[in-house]
Amino acid sequence: MKEYAWAILVVAGLFETGWAVGLKCSQGFTRLWWSVGTAIMIAISMGLLGVAARYLPLGTAYAVWTGIGAVGTVALGIFLFGESAAFARLACVGLIVAGIVGLKFFAH
Repeated sequence: MKEYAWAILVVAGLFETGWAVGLKCSQGFTRLWWSVGTAIMIAISMGLLGVAARYLPLGTAYAVWTGIGAVGTVALGIFLFGESAAFARLACVGLIVAGIVGLKFFAH
């Protein structure tokens, strides 16, 4: 399982992106099926983070998980909800990506 820890962490981050978007779509948990889907994605995301954290440094795993979630949520916010794609905003997202890559290479 240790050899799959990074892949598991990436999948956990993708589910984090999914539940963040689900929060928006559930409209404050007032739409039943969006709320149910969001709750399921939260459970899967955190469960996978827990598995990955068994084999990776906790700080690295958590930072990468939240970074993937943040970058994915910004991207989906732009494409699904028409949020700003201003250069400064995208540059900040680029810094998050750089941090994720750096943590991957310097995790040991």
